[in-house]
Amino acid sequence: MARVGVGGLFFANGWSKLQVGLLATGEAFSRQGAPAPGAWATVTMLTELIGGALLIAGLAVPVTGLILFVEALAVFLIAPPLNPITTNELIALGAAAILLAVVGAGRISVDHMVVIRRRESEAASEFAADNEADQVIASLREPSAPEIPAPAKEEPRKPEDPPGASEDTAPHPRPRRRNGGPDEAAPGDTLVAGRKKPPAARGRKPPEEE
Repeated sequence: MARVGVGGLFFANGWSKLQVGLLATGEAFSRQGAPAPGAWATVTMLTELIGGALLIAGLAVPVTGLILFVEALAVFLIAPPLNPITTNELIALGAAAILLAVVGAGRISVDHMVVIRRRESEAASEFAADNEADQVIASLREPSAPEIPAPAKEEPRKPEDPPGASEDTAPHPRPRRRNGGPDEAAPGDTLVAGRKKPPAARGRKPPEEE
């Protein structure tokens, strides 16, 4: 509340100079012995209007308070007011301005909101950086999993022949040669299990059983 009150007083002084006019304000500074009264009127009016508005809003209070203190000190030293009440008011405003420059704007101000947001963004960035660093450290500490070889593909087995399937024991007629020879089989000869069976004698009867 003190900041708003001080800013309101500075803004009211600047507004009164604007309403009276720069010529009348310059004449007042000329009576007070200020050099270049027109420039003094313009500078003090703008400083008090802009500085008072910034103090009310609570924006850039340290810098604004310092500028208003310098303005009040310059007016007091170079062109002191002729009215003692105005002089006391000028001293009080200068002291309040430097106090606000040192103390700050307070909680209910634009500066406080900006500072809070800046701190929140910095805290969020620091938290993200710490989280990323923790993930990197955790990945370095965990051992790498061994590679598991892929199972080999088994070829389908061919069905095996049963034992003895390759041996042929059935009787087959022995082939005859065209030119004849000792290996030529006689009529009626057959091969039984790879052996030659002699044919029965033609015209002979088996002996009668007695």
